[in-house]
Amino acid sequence: MSREGAEHALRARAAERDRISGDLLDLESHTTYQVLKNASLRGATQRRWEEAHTALVTLWSLYDAYRGVLRDAEKIRAERPKLGGEQLDALTALLAGRSVLLKAAAKPVEQRSLLPPVEERLTLDETILRMDAAFQAATDALTEIDAVWSALLPRVDAAAAALAGARELAGRLGEPVELTRQEADLTRLREAVLADPLGAGHVKQELDALVRGLENIQAELRQALAVKDEYGARRENLQAALDRVRAAESEARLAHGAVVVKIALPPQAQPRSAMPELEAALAALDVSADSWLERTRRLAALEQRAQEAEAKATAAARGLHGLVGRRDELRGLLGACQAKAARVGMVEDPAAMRLYEQARLLLWTAPCDLTKAAAAVDQYKRAIHGGGR
Repeated sequence: MSREGAEHALRARAAERDRISGDLLDLESHTTYQVLKNASLRGATQRRWEEAHTALVTLWSLYDAYRGVLRDAEKIRAERPKLGGEQLDALTALLAGRSVLLKAAAKPVEQRSLLPPVEERLTLDETILRMDAAFQAATDALTEIDAVWSALLPRVDAAAAALAGARELAGRLGEPVELTRQEADLTRLREAVLADPLGAGHVKQELDALVRGLENIQAELRQALAVKDEYGARRENLQAALDRVRAAESEARLAHGAVVVKIALPPQAQPRSAMPELEAALAALDVSADSWLERTRRLAALEQRAQEAEAKATAAARGLHGLVGRRDELRGLLGACQAKAARVGMVEDPAAMRLYEQARLLLWTAPCDLTKAAAAVDQYKRAIHGGGR
């Protein structure tokens, strides 16, 4: 090297050393690195981190040797203001030669031999390449593990928050709520995430399911608190709903009584009352010693049954009244068919007259058999439409 070349190379290597030192300090202070240093790992993560740790050991050994060479070079340069021939030769050997001694790493006794350990001598450029490869191996492992933690730890926190929320609501309700299984699941899943994130592929779905289950428990607890606070009002509303059921069933019975004398009805058309069962369920709820969670479920179910009973009774009354309307519709259709028979000259046709009388007798007989009457009107209609003179 020339004197200027040696001066320039030394300055460049010093700047390079400072940059590498900053990168290594950043690596040391990385949150994931600090966690992994003290973590009890297992499985795939343990194997991956052991590989990264081996790379880090190599990296620090290389860096110490590299830094030692530069210290020696700076010491030589500081001996006199102007480089002499011997100094220049020494600097050239350090900066351009194989000046970095990489000692063989210590091995466990089961991996040793009785031959002397193999040492390597590298140039500074070769050392930088080795350090960069080791640095990349370590940071790749950190990135891979950190990515999994970044995805899973927020879910762990969400599950912990949901569990704490469920406990808080249970405390406000003043009743014990069984959360032992959820607590055990959260502990198990948290340990799996912290100890082996790379082997925790199944944990995401389990955490999501745990959060959903705890959110459902919270929703039930909130509903139970609301019922506890508003039970009197809810009961009054339920009583009003039962009154509407009673009125709808009364209307259905009146409709049945009015229709049954006009239309032939099967026995199953007789309206059945749901009121005895509903009133018994309400009375049992009033004296229940169940938890508010259970009483909430029973109250909601009873409200739903009352709503369905009212709708069923209303539909039954509407259907019964509709049968009379159907009879009147058939009567009108029969009259229209008779008018058509007159227009086509079949009004006095013996066969047509017999069919007409049969249909008329069915429709004007009480109670009317709608099925037979509808068939008779249809038969007369087909006879008229198929005839003519």
